[in-house]
Amino acid sequence: MATDFSPEILDQLLAGGSLKPEDLAGEDGLFRRLKKALLERALGAELTHHLGYEKGDPAGRGSGNSRNGTSSKALLTDDGEIEIEVPRDRAGTFEPVIVAKGQTRFDGFDEKIISLYGRGMTVREIQGHLAELYGTEVSPDLISKVTDAILDEVANGRAGRWKRSIRWSSSTRSGSRFAMRGWSRTRQSTSCWASLHRAQKDVLGLWIEQTEGAKFWLKVMNDLRNRGVADILIAVVDGLKGFPEAINSVFPKAMVQTCIVHLIRNSLSFVSWKDRKAILPSIKAIYHAENADAALLRLEDFEAEWGKRYPAIGAAWRRAWEHVIPFFAFAPEIRKMIYTTNTVEALNRSLRKIIKTRGSFPNDEAAMKLLYLAIRNAGIHWRRPVAWTAAMGQFAIQFGERFAGSAD
Repeated sequence: MATDFSPEILDQLLAGGSLKPEDLAGEDGLFRRLKKALLERALGAELTHHLGYEKGDPAGRGSGNSRNGTSSKALLTDDGEIEIEVPRDRAGTFEPVIVAKGQTRFDGFDEKIISLYGRGMTVREIQGHLAELYGTEVSPDLISKVTDAILDEVANGRAGRWKRSIRWSSSTRSGSRFAMRGWSRTRQSTSCWASLHRAQKDVLGLWIEQTEGAKFWLKVMNDLRNRGVADILIAVVDGLKGFPEAINSVFPKAMVQTCIVHLIRNSLSFVSWKDRKAILPSIKAIYHAENADAALLRLEDFEAEWGKRYPAIGAAWRRAWEHVIPFFAFAPEIRKMIYTTNTVEALNRSLRKIIKTRGSFPNDEAAMKLLYLAIRNAGIHWRRPVAWTAAMGQFAIQFGERFAGSAD
């Protein structure tokens, strides 16, 4: 359909000299009047098509049906409430499409509500915002009805299956805590992120639980498997207890890598501020080593220098050592892609911000709606890693047919 208007038509619309902003977008501005006129014109064209003859055409005589005036309808749009006249037919068989019977909101209005909700605004705040911007009074029930539709989208996403098995090349997680209204304890929300063989990245799912632990992570892994994830090649985790075991129980061939950045942060939490600058190079030397054997020597050097003052640091690295060293199997430029969960931290920060704005939730469903919308609206654009082509070659050697299968 053509979208350009001739200069003559635009000149007619703008006739009358200079225009103020309110002349265009005000309560009785050109945009609202034009939308009303276009809707009514389109409805009239629909009725003409339904009847099979133009208004006033003699061909309609004796046809068994004819026009029967109009009825008024208040329609909520993204420009506010508009009163339109909907044409009727005498036989009552006309079913308009562009504004269906019973429809009270036009395309774009529901999206406004969902967008505001997804930014952490409460129902009361959404009401006030719509009233201020559009002069429209919207009931709490309508807002709840519109946002509840998101739960169906969430359910479809969680229950959805891929048409074929997908082998994921890496996986990590991100979580946030939030309060439940009337509850003395908090809830934990968790989202899992994954990267396809072409470096496409996506959020795999969203789960809410009172506490995290091995049973919860097992539930998450089984959910991913049931929804079609056939394999995880590298799972990057941030030191959560029971998570590596849950991953390997469902995906036994997965290589589990602990997040080095989180391990460093945990290590520095034991260190006084005056020693942090001095101790950091010794910690970095561990994960900057050329291979796993050299990294162990650097850890021993660290313990010899700092072990007496900070024994908890060396102990923490040794407890996690099995999951510290997997990334040493790859070249340094590829290690940067798989040794940290920082890729998803931007998403986590946006979720925390939304949760902080909202404060608390009446139930899990309300939290799920908001978190799902926050993820959908985050607008995060993960860039393809520079070294991805080289990484594919090394992954193909490291994982063999498991990685080759991801290109199906």
